[in-house]
Parts: sequence; C-alpha cells; structure tokens
Amino acid sequence: MSTELPAFARQAWLLLEPLHAVTYFSPEPLQALRTAGYRGFWMGYFAGRAAPLGAPGPEVVHALFYNFTIERVRAALPAAWDFAAPDAALTARQHGAAAALRRQFGELAEGPEVAAAAELAARAAAAAPAEGRALFAANRALPEPRDPVARLWHAATLLREHRGDGHIAALVAAGIDGRESHVLQALANRVPREVYTVSRDFGDEEWAVRLDTLRGKGLAGDDGPTAQGRALKAEIETRTDAAAATAYTGLTSGERAELLRTLRPLARAVMASGEIPAVTPIGLDLRQEPDD
Repeated sequence: MSTELPAFARQAWLLLEPLHAVTYFSPEPLQALRTAGYRGFWMGYFAGRAAPLGAPGPEVVHALFYNFTIERVRAALPAAWDFAAPDAALTARQHGAAAALRRQFGELAEGPEVAAAAELAARAAAAAPAEGRALFAANRALPEPRDPVARLWHAATLLREHRGDGHIAALVAAGIDGRESHVLQALANRVPREVYTVSRDFGDEEWAVRLDTLRGKGLAGDDGPTAQGRALKAEIETRTDAAAATAYTGLTSGERAELLRTLRPLARAVMASGEIPAVTPIGLDLRQEPDD
C-alpha cells in the first residue's frame, strides 16, 4: 500500500471523529439515554456503545473497549440491561446524536454536503473489511438510517470503530496494554495527565505503576518517552493508519477528495459548538484539520 491511502485515512479521521463524538458530549444524546432509563453518564456510555453487540457482559466489553478498568465496566454492565434493553440504547444514541448534529449544522443540515458526505462515507464503511473487527462488525450489522444526518452519523461511527479496532490490534501487536496506552499517549503527545483522571479512573498509584512498566520496557524516561518509545508510538500510529486505509480502497481519488471537501464545513460546525473537549483521552486535538 502506498502512503497516500493511510495519510488520507488520518485526514478523514480528523473530520469524522467530531461527528461521532457528539454521542458522548452533546446534550441531546445524553438526555436520550437518560430518558431511556440509564442511570448516570457511564451507564449510558457503556450501554450505548456496547448495545450493537446485543447485551454483552462486562468481560466482553472490557476486552473490546480495551482501556477502561474492569471495575468501571462492571459498575455499568450488566445492570444497564435491567433498566432498558439494548434496542432502547441504540434508538437513543442514534436519535440523540442526529438531533445534536442537526442543531450544530444549522442551515448545512439541509444542504448538499450532508447527503454527499453520507453517501461516500457509507460506501466506504460498507466495503471495509470486517474480519478481526468485532465492534465495527456489530455496528455494521445494524440497519442503516435513511435520514441523511443520521446516515452520516452512522457512517462516521462505523469508520471510527473500524479504525479503533485496528488501533487496538496494533497496540496488542506492540505489547502495549490498554492502560499503558494512555500513559504512552500522554507522554508522546503531551496530553495532560488530568484528562485521564476522571475519564479513565487513573489514580496516582496506578499511573506510577504503569509509568514504571513503560520505563522497564525502555519506552519512558524521566522527562517523556525515550527514542524507543517515540519510535514505537509512531509505528503504532502508522499501523493504525494503514489498517484504517482499507476502508477507502473502493473510493476513487476524486471521491476521497470530495469526502474531505464535504466533511470540512460539517466538522467545523460541530467544533464551533464548543461541546466537544479540545483534547480527548485518545490524544487527538479535534480543533486540528487536515490541509485543504
């Protein structure tokens, strides 16, 4: 594979991720999950994201989501399914996310960019390889919405989980477990450690233990990652981009350019809402944009 497709996959991710991220941060999907019956943010989060799998238990979700503590997952699952069935979570997150995007898009919601971006992103997701990508495959098995805004959110979600499954595979191959991945991310990308304190339940003791583990592997020093650590992080990202690129082989170069063109104003509108944090636990500054 040439470097063109992996580079495109990263550009697309920068624009698709905000469209998916409203699911976790905007008021409409959060309220929809509460209305469905789920108690608190984390129960809604795990119910909504895990619902495409059916009604999984905490062990399966912990394995697939990769970087949460098992205690955090067990606090939400399987109890969530006693409050509302997975179908309720699926309906809530889709309708809530689409409502948030429609509000944030404003006049763009009825414009040609939404339908064009949805069509191209949906085609890419439909053709993407599913082997070894359980969370992506579970989402792709869901019915595709007809409404253009909801269809775009669904496609963005598919391509996001496709990339995420590939990223986890790259981490596993590199010998970096889920909790270590956050510490390595913080060191390599200068992500404030506080980002992980609440979002991933990282206390001082565990952070110190994980940091010591990375030091023992030769990946971390006193002031950040070692040269070996930076090289490994770069390799993980390269492998992630290459794996994500397989979703876009069915689009022509012109269609890929059109996808980026139509996504740009939509991603800008979402970020302009201020509802998505500038820096998230995945270490991506969502205010960045690929070059025109």
